[in-house]
Amino acid sequence: MNILLFCCKGFENMEFAPFVDVMGWARNDHGYDVNVTTCGFTKVVNSTFDIKINMDKTIDEISVSDYDALAIPGGFDEWNFYDEAYDDKFLELIREFDRQGKIIASICVGALPIGKSGVLKGRNATTYHLRDGYRQKELAEFGVNVIPDQRVVVDKNIITSFCPETAADVAFTLLEKLVGKEKTAVVSEAMGY
Repeated sequence: MNILLFCCKGFENMEFAPFVDVMGWARNDHGYDVNVTTCGFTKVVNSTFDIKINMDKTIDEISVSDYDALAIPGGFDEWNFYDEAYDDKFLELIREFDRQGKIIASICVGALPIGKSGVLKGRNATTYHLRDGYRQKELAEFGVNVIPDQRVVVDKNIITSFCPETAADVAFTLLEKLVGKEKTAVVSEAMGY
């Protein structure tokens, strides 16, 4: 199974790492067929705190049919996350994953481009909940039924969460959707969760 880990500029490193780490443990230590391909608008993406990360592919090289899931870490407004997160090309990529019934997993404000794409309209989701829930209010403006106090919300093929602290939970939820509960429990226990 192939996961496309899409990194908009200004993405949060803590929300990127669990997708790589959980799937790496699953693949390397337990032989599960889960592969992660990193992707951005450019081959090198500047994440939060000015950390440059090399990507495997750019958005123009992606065919959705090659992937089973899309993973989206959230990011910081101060590092221009929304410049790419709200780009029409990325929003269309999200729509195509949803049209094909593929899993879309996001952490924190990674839910906002999913909401803006329109695929969450009338569905349940969450996003960053602190600071008086201002990001949750933004998500609701996209017609999303925001579940404010739930750490991780799953609505059919879409996984959302409410802050960076939930990052590992989202990665394990994604793994469970791909390989099942029993295999995910093996990885979770091996990682000390």
